[in-house]
Amino acid sequence: MTATPSPSPDVLAAFEAAKGFMPVHEGLALYSAATGAGALGLPLLEVGTYCGRSAILLADVARAAGVSALTVDHHRGSEEQQPGWEYHDPGVVDPEVGLMDTLPTFRRTLHRAGLEDHVVALVGRSPQVAAVWSGPLGLVFIDGGHTDEHANADYEGWAPHVVEGGLLVIHDVFPDPADGGQAPYRIYRRALASGAFTEVSVTDSLRVLRRTGTGI
Repeated sequence: MTATPSPSPDVLAAFEAAKGFMPVHEGLALYSAATGAGALGLPLLEVGTYCGRSAILLADVARAAGVSALTVDHHRGSEEQQPGWEYHDPGVVDPEVGLMDTLPTFRRTLHRAGLEDHVVALVGRSPQVAAVWSGPLGLVFIDGGHTDEHANADYEGWAPHVVEGGLLVIHDVFPDPADGGQAPYRIYRRALASGAFTEVSVTDSLRVLRRTGTGI
């Protein structure tokens, strides 16, 4: 029986120490999925970086596979991270401009983990970056804004770049509205209904889908 891929103790410790929201067991599921996708020899892309917690895992996989991890984020925080909302952290507000800026924390996170050289940070809004991106991707991990507008834009902008056999991973998928917002769940259902993606695994709110058909 093949062992499930897992990060080294140092990488796992860096993940656990990083600011962010992904629990360890979902992170391990992401790491395992990314390891399989890394064998395709193509970049691994994350939408929604925040302070780099999950980017540590993708970067470590990319380092081992000889590919790049790409992260897409405007670093001004999603809607639920703004002042007055549940996930707001005043520690990542730029005092000069009065807006959130998670980019410096993200860079420090990667530096401490020794993974800066394996990540390309694409700083901008997801639809704008997707509009100028043309390359194939082995994995797309959607963990960005949780409104229907943002989730659908992430899906429509990035899912088309997942190659045959590549993976689409969606975070914060909650079938029960009492557990969380429904936009990621709706794009997950949309991906399955398209016939282009087949579910591979479920780990709490993390869904891993493989491209087995065309379209989105």
